Amino acid sequence: MSPALFSAGILLYARRRGGSPRGSCLRILAPGAGLVEVAGVKNYRLILFGAAAIGFAAASSVQAGPEWLTDYKKAQQEAKTSNRLLLVDFTGSDWCGWCIKLDKEVFSKPEFKDYANKNLVLMEADFPRAKAQATGLKKQNQELAQQYQIQGFPTIIVLNGDGQKIGELGYMEGGVASFIAELEKLRKG
Repeated sequence: MSPALFSAGILLYARRRGGSPRGSCLRILAPGAGLVEVAGVKNYRLILFGAAAIGFAAASSVQAGPEWLTDYKKAQQEAKTSNRLLLVDFTGSDWCGWCIKLDKEVFSKPEFKDYANKNLVLMEADFPRAKAQATGLKKQNQELAQQYQIQGFPTIIVLNGDGQKIGELGYMEGGVASFIAELEKLRKG
């Protein structure tokens, strides 16, 4: 088998024309143009799929924001060592309308992601109804909800690096700008 490289940058192995009929199912028609023949049919879909996959991978790596942790001890330790606030989001991610709205209007926005990267450690304490959740994680989240007396969702508890509660937020009108303004009051206050 001889390797051939075409314009999308994907390496294909094809038999030379003189090989057996089975080996000639896939061959490069025009290496510079990226045309591939599969069982006698020119296949552009492979080229488009490869280009789309590469583009999607590049776009998703650029859009990556801060990581939402689920382990409270790990999140608290990271907040302490990095001298940032710990934002704990008590949410019902698959059923709570206000939680979904908060995520859509605030947490998923680039402005919040930029702010969080510089100032926050993010932790999600989720209480899903339809999604499966590990027993240990479920227990941890229930204990945290009792500790911070969570009565409804979404509730955002903001802690300093020593684990002391410095504020509590929920959904608020005004989107990301209002939410960040409230976090700044807590951070500076």
